Amino acid sequence: MTSKLFVTSVMTLGLLAALGAPALAHHGNAAYDDKITEFKNATVTKFNWANPHALIDFDAKDAKGNPVHMVVETAAPQALRLIGWSKTSLNAGDVITVRMYVAKNGNPAGRLNKIILADGSELHDTQLGGDTGGKSRYDPDAK
Repeated sequence: MTSKLFVTSVMTLGLLAALGAPALAHHGNAAYDDKITEFKNATVTKFNWANPHALIDFDAKDAKGNPVHMVVETAAPQALRLIGWSKTSLNAGDVITVRMYVAKNGNPAGRLNKIILADGSELHDTQLGGDTGGKSRYDPDAK
C-alpha cells in the first residue's frame, strides 16, 4: 500500500511539474505597448538567430528624428522557420521597416509585429504579427 501511494504521489508531482513548467518558464506581453510603432529606413546592425527568441538590433530615428538603437525580439527560430524565416533572412546593413510593440518602460526594445524588406516583402512574427495584414490583435485600427 505504501509503495502504491509513493508511486501515485511521484506521478502526480511529475504531472504537476510538467504542466506548470511552461507557464512558469515563459513570459507574457504585458511589458509591451499595445499599439504598433513603426521605424522606417532602419538599418540592421545584428541578427541573432538563437533561442529562446531571435533578436534583431537596428538603428533608426524616433518620431522626433533622434537616432535610436533598438532591439526587437521575435519568436523562437524553430517557429520562425515554419513561416519562411532563416538565419540569413536579415543581415547587418539591410535597410528595413520595423513594426513593433515597444517596451512600456521606455527601454529601446520591443516585440516584433513584422519586418518589411526593401523589396516590399514581409517577414511576420508568429506570436503577435502572424498574417494579420499589419493589424495588431490589440489595436484593430493599426495600419
